[in-house]
This record gives sequence, C-alpha cells and structure tokens, in this order.
Amino acid sequence: MPRCFIYAAGTFYGLRERPRPGDLQIAADAGLLLCQQEGLRPDLVIGDFDSMELEGTPEGCVRVPVEKDDTDTMLAIREGLKRGCTEFHLYGGTGGARLDHTLANLQGLAFLCRHGARGYLYDRDFVYTVIENDTLILPRQVDWGLVSLFSMEGKAEPITLEGLQYPLTGGTLTADFPLGVSNHFVSDTARITAGNGLLLAGWQLPPLS
Repeated sequence: MPRCFIYAAGTFYGLRERPRPGDLQIAADAGLLLCQQEGLRPDLVIGDFDSMELEGTPEGCVRVPVEKDDTDTMLAIREGLKRGCTEFHLYGGTGGARLDHTLANLQGLAFLCRHGARGYLYDRDFVYTVIENDTLILPRQVDWGLVSLFSMEGKAEPITLEGLQYPLTGGTLTADFPLGVSNHFVSDTARITAGNGLLLAGWQLPPLS
C-alpha cells in the first residue's frame, strides 16, 4: 500500500521519514516551496495559492477556490485517502505564523483516524498521531524522552499506559484538563492503549544532525 507524504506551508524541520518509490507525494499550496528547497518532486500540487505566487502551472497542479470548507492540507489528505493510502506523513504542518493551521492539521490526524488511516505530523523533534480503539507501541529514542497525550473530544477511555513514568490502567483523559502532558519513557518500549474517544499522542524524537 503506498504511503502519502504531504508538504504544507508551515515550518519545516527536516525529513524524518523519506518517501520511497511508489509513495504518493502531495504539495499543499506553498508546500511546493518546501519541495523545491529539498529537491522533492511531488506527484500533485493542490491549493488556492493565496500564500505564494505561482509561476506557471506545475505538472499535476490542481488550483482550487480560496473560499472553501477544506484547508489546502485537508484537500491533500482527502486526495491521499481517495488514492488508497492508509499511512500519511505530514511535513510543514506546524509552526509558521498560523497556530490555527497547526490546530487544523491536528484535527486532520483525527480525520485520518476516523477514516481508517494513520497520520504522523512532524514538529521540531516531536511527532504526533491520533489513535482510537488501538494500541500504540513506541520505542524509546531519547533518554527520558517526553510523551504527551490529549483527548480530542469529550473524553477518551479506557486509557492504559505502560513503560512510562506515570502509568495508568483503565483511566480517562478529558478534553478540558491536560492531565496527559509531559510523561516520560522509563522503559525501552512504551505501550499506549486507547479505547473510545480520539487520543492525540505526541512523543520526542532525537535531534536531526
């Protein structure tokens, strides 16, 4: 199954996972600049191009109206799902000048989870994903590495945490209190098991050289 790599217009901190032959690569609007900077060749460029001047029409370019319900990144997510991708890697989806777009991209992870796919959103030395009725197994990559968990709707339960400084068995995380922030690895592997309710998980990565 091909993976989908989406390049957005936020801050780029370097590639953690590199596309392989057969993977789908999509530049969302000014994410095209990221691709040009890194020598990446997207299969599709999609956006309203209100955040950059588009010179000519790149091959595989889809221009959409500025006034629309989806962000450019969400349009890229929908296209990846349409093409059968179940694993998504999002770069340039955090930072920048727009906190609202970072929040929108975190919701994009939730959208992927509810549509049978798994998305990874890369920040500076951190990566986020969303799970529900699933177990996430994380290898420790940083000594005393951080792990943070947030409910993305009313509550997520039952939550069981193993291999972390603050373990939990059958607990509940709610969207109105950040109980799950700043946990730490104490074992080589951490297990995060989530029941009903979307659970956002973020964990620390080693710095890129």
